[in-house]
Amino acid sequence: MKGYKYNTEAEAIEARKLSADYKGLPINPNDITIYWVNYQFSESDNFYYITYVDELEKVLGEPINIALTQNDFTQFEG
Repeated sequence: MKGYKYNTEAEAIEARKLSADYKGLPINPNDITIYWVNYQFSESDNFYYITYVDELEKVLGEPINIALTQNDFTQFEG
């Protein structure tokens, strides 16, 4: 997956804010959409990340390839 990796939540929040500012969001304080992108935390990998979307490189630079650890969840039949 292409995206942006951050060591701290504060760094991820700042990247999210920069992205929202670039798009002029929120347009109105009562809008439902307040961010262009959001960050996630990978507990298995212990880092925060933002998934790349078109044009995000204009704000955050070139994305990198991020490999996330996939956890297997057992399906319960019932």
